[in-house]
Amino acid sequence: MNAKKVIIDCDPGIDDVLALLLALRSPELDVLGITVVCGNVPTTQGAENALKVLSLLDRLDVPVYLGETKPLVRDYVDATDTHGADGLGESFLPNVTDVRPKEGAIQFLAQTLSEQKDVSIIALGPLTNIARLIQDYPACLEGLSELVTMGGSYKSHGNCSPVAEYNYWCDPDAAKVVYEAFESHPALRQKQIQMIGLDVTREIVLTPNLVEYMTCLSQEIGNFIRNITRFYFDFHWKQEGVIGCVINDPLAVAYCIDHSLCKGFSAYTTVETAGISLGQTVVDTYDFWKKEKNSHILTETDPYRFMTFFITHVFGADASDVRHFLRQIMVENAGKRVWMPKDEEVPVEMLKGDVVK
Repeated sequence: MNAKKVIIDCDPGIDDVLALLLALRSPELDVLGITVVCGNVPTTQGAENALKVLSLLDRLDVPVYLGETKPLVRDYVDATDTHGADGLGESFLPNVTDVRPKEGAIQFLAQTLSEQKDVSIIALGPLTNIARLIQDYPACLEGLSELVTMGGSYKSHGNCSPVAEYNYWCDPDAAKVVYEAFESHPALRQKQIQMIGLDVTREIVLTPNLVEYMTCLSQEIGNFIRNITRFYFDFHWKQEGVIGCVINDPLAVAYCIDHSLCKGFSAYTTVETAGISLGQTVVDTYDFWKKEKNSHILTETDPYRFMTFFITHVFGADASDVRHFLRQIMVENAGKRVWMPKDEEVPVEMLKGDVVK
């Protein structure tokens, strides 16, 4: 298999760490490096958290680079209320001392795109590093194969304001720079940002039952996930009445590997940078502005299929066994659907409706 070359730009963050687990356990991806940006936690803390997951998986060969420490224009607002003071659910795991983060995330991105070509970027945090890359090293963008970004929202409500998703709200100016570049930059105009927003990520809920199952498959990794998500569970219950937690970022990694996991449409998109709608993604669904379609907006996904994908990759479990157990435990918390196919041959189209019988 020819693995897809990727750089993961992130702000670890509980769900970022789950995404890193998935990426590093996926043979379909060749993770060239991890670049860190301020977001869920400050950049230095995010880098420490990235090293912790690399150490857990014995993958300290993957370099971690420190990126931007503040948004382009607005004041930095972290998300430690959601992720805990340490960004990992206040598990306060010891820092890794054998390997340390490196300086120069933007330079690493530019050099890698220039030298290796056909490199994808999975952006799981605010787009500050990517905006700086576009502004400072535009020539290297010829080497960008694809940009998958977890951020934004089309029809779903926001998670840090009525209309805005956190990553784009944290640095809306950077998000606007990136979306505009995919409209106007010669190397990017024929490509589209793959926007994995709240419309699809809200479908991906990690429940206590799923964590128990993961712990049965691997006590080490399962307990790691249990320890970092307990805080996240409490936050989601208080904030949204969800038993479990929404794990946004792993879906972006899974989609980068297999585009059939999500469906959507192409449109011109921009980002609001001021006022009460700050950070909102404005999606020109009906082509009102007649502008270049700079983005592919993902609006549908299959939680059952995603969770099968996540567990088989991260835990090395047999897919048929995973499907067997997920039939017992996967019920969507909102009560809209029950994702319980009777057998492995049930097509995805049948997994839509109020209840699958």
